[in-house]
Amino acid sequence: MGTRSIVRKGWQALVSPQRAREPLRILELGAGDGSLLLGVARSLAPRWPRVRLTLLDRQDIVSPATLEGYAALGWTAQVLATDVLDWADAHDEGTQGGAAQRWDLISTALFLHHFEAGALERLLAAVAARCDRFFAFEPDRAWLALTGSHLVGLLGANAVTREDAVLSVHAGFRDRELSGHWPRDAARWQLHEARAGLFSHCFSAWRMQEAR
Repeated sequence: MGTRSIVRKGWQALVSPQRAREPLRILELGAGDGSLLLGVARSLAPRWPRVRLTLLDRQDIVSPATLEGYAALGWTAQVLATDVLDWADAHDEGTQGGAAQRWDLISTALFLHHFEAGALERLLAAVAARCDRFFAFEPDRAWLALTGSHLVGLLGANAVTREDAVLSVHAGFRDRELSGHWPRDAARWQLHEARAGLFSHCFSAWRMQEAR
């Protein structure tokens, strides 16, 4: 799917080269083991030298080697082990992840399609309240992506991965569906949503008063 390349380009479209040279706070939702963004960080680090990265996931499965990989690039990475909906619902300003914690960029990859409409809107409302820029990379719910999902077995994928690929496409997004779940005060935001590549769907949002 070219995930790393799409995420890198999505971030660069949201953050100007001048802003990228300043300290940046980035939060990844549904970060898993952190390896996906490590590949993105390796390509961006020469131009994004001072990043404080928070990797949020329900379980802490980020290895010391992965954290060391970020450190070698000059990035500071930390794990926030919590359920993302608990993070979304947190309002205690004294806790990390609460209303007082903000990020320059929140990003997520292949994560939003796991949520039903109500939970998705809760999550996006929290995102809009806690950042200035947001990027999401999701499956494209289209016939070409569905065809491709049925062919992942040719790449050596096991039965579980083959089933997940098909289910992910069925749960994916198209047109301006994510825009429709964004908070109703979206007049303060600029939104962009479109297909990316052959199988992917991307959504970007940024505060209009923010210089990218």
